[in-house]
Amino acid sequence: MAKLAFLGLGVMGYPMAGHLQAKGHEVTVYNRTAAKADAWVKEQGGSAAKTPREAAQGADFVMACVGNDDDLRGVCLGEDGAFAGMKEGAVFVDHTTVSAKVTRELYEAAGAKGLAFVDAPISGGQAGAENGVLSVMCGGDEAAYGQAEPVMAAYARICRRIGESGAGQMTKMCNQIAIAGLVQGLSEALHFAEKSGLDGRAVVEVISQGAAGSWQMANRYETMIDDQFEHGFAVDWMRKDLGICLDTAEENGASLPVTALVDQFYKDVQKMGGGRWDTSSLFKRLRKLG
Repeated sequence: MAKLAFLGLGVMGYPMAGHLQAKGHEVTVYNRTAAKADAWVKEQGGSAAKTPREAAQGADFVMACVGNDDDLRGVCLGEDGAFAGMKEGAVFVDHTTVSAKVTRELYEAAGAKGLAFVDAPISGGQAGAENGVLSVMCGGDEAAYGQAEPVMAAYARICRRIGESGAGQMTKMCNQIAIAGLVQGLSEALHFAEKSGLDGRAVVEVISQGAAGSWQMANRYETMIDDQFEHGFAVDWMRKDLGICLDTAEENGASLPVTALVDQFYKDVQKMGGGRWDTSSLFKRLRKLG
């Protein structure tokens, strides 16, 4: 078993750190709001630290799941950052969805200190984190990934190295691009059924068994029909992720017309006060439009 630090105890990080502790690892947690870290220790065991540097001291692996590029830089760099406390040869594993640019920046900064850095964004939502069945897409050096993969197995259903530093984040962008189009398509199908006087549940029961079936359909159609949007990834976070996708597409020349359109639809949802609704609230937008 390894000595670990986990930085960031949000809806994903909290249960992920719990799986590591349950597997017998020695886990020290850090959270910007210290009360959350204290609550985790009371519930799970392990220990809490006041700074990322303190949490990282002596750790074989430091895992992070924070909010955005600036948050990640904040927990990695500076006098109180994790890099300042990590021992030579330790591996930093970033589960945050951030830009490939900041990933490569931190990969270089880590390497200059004799540390390894693996970008390992996740998909599967809060339920996936709680049940330990996340999809983990990774970038970084093969040797570092090989060390980290058995540790990540505590909360992964599938974990794969896609390529060099940044490849994990680029793969997560593919994931978000695919989801955006799927959720809009499902929303339009349910909206069309509703406007046609059809029983949406009966419609989905049939079409979900054919080519139209998807995870989104299986897991979200009922809550969408019932006008319930508190069951998954928030619109605010999805817009952050789609912004990363669109910025990267400007750099690499990819054409993302549907993604750009759906991003604007999510902007409409935010204007409706739905920034914290889950991403299936695109259906609520269509209902409002009539």
